[in-house]
Amino acid sequence: MSKTLMPVVFVPHGGGPMPLLGDASHRELTAFMQNLAQDLPTPEAILVISAHWEESIAHVSSAANPAMIFDYYGFPPESYEFRYPAPGQPQLAENIAQLLRANNIPVTLDDQRGYDHGTFVPLLLSYPHADIPVVQLSLLASLDPAAHIALGNAIAPLREQGVLILGSGMSFHNMRAFFSPSPTVKTKSDNFDQWLVETLTSNALDYSQRAKRLNTWASAPDARFSHPREEHLLPLHVCFGAAKASSGAQHNFGGYLLGTRVSGFLWQ
Repeated sequence: MSKTLMPVVFVPHGGGPMPLLGDASHRELTAFMQNLAQDLPTPEAILVISAHWEESIAHVSSAANPAMIFDYYGFPPESYEFRYPAPGQPQLAENIAQLLRANNIPVTLDDQRGYDHGTFVPLLLSYPHADIPVVQLSLLASLDPAAHIALGNAIAPLREQGVLILGSGMSFHNMRAFFSPSPTVKTKSDNFDQWLVETLTSNALDYSQRAKRLNTWASAPDARFSHPREEHLLPLHVCFGAAKASSGAQHNFGGYLLGTRVSGFLWQ
């Protein structure tokens, strides 16, 4: 049992492998991820909720030595040679499954799931030694925001066990908008980002108010422009649920990526 309550972190993981390739537009985000672990307690294990894994019911990765999943295309050959040899932790996977079952959330263990780029990109930058066990939790194909907050609520006890909960997605994710020359793209991404930062950090809101706003996120300013499909936002809902923090999050990253505003958040 850890004496330290581990933080919860949501990181924007960037475009495919671009943060690992020295892409100029990702420089600020890459530096953020490289420095992320410096101010955090060293975890005994890391649980990643990646935007790139969806299942009809919750799946928890239980492989002892997960493989790599290169779930992107059209990048240079070196993009398919990355390795992240951190071990899995089957016992932790079983513990997570028990927490979900105790909260009446259907779950299955998956001993075939490897590390997708939503997992290995931020971890290669933040924990490059790959010496901390990693387990992954899928999103739900329903994409229901309340169900993802409930997932987070169920796994909250892991924070007392030395587990860093890391949501990996993007606070803005509209593939057609990235690189767009339209001046409205930046404005719209700014509008949604401002709403998201206020929702998670404002002292004027309590936990239930934050949860209500996140459950109805699609009514936020320029929400559906920012997320035509919400799989990259929902890891943040899981993080919010896991943090259970009435005091809100810290806005620990804010910058422009591919012409759009993106943010990261930390709950301590």
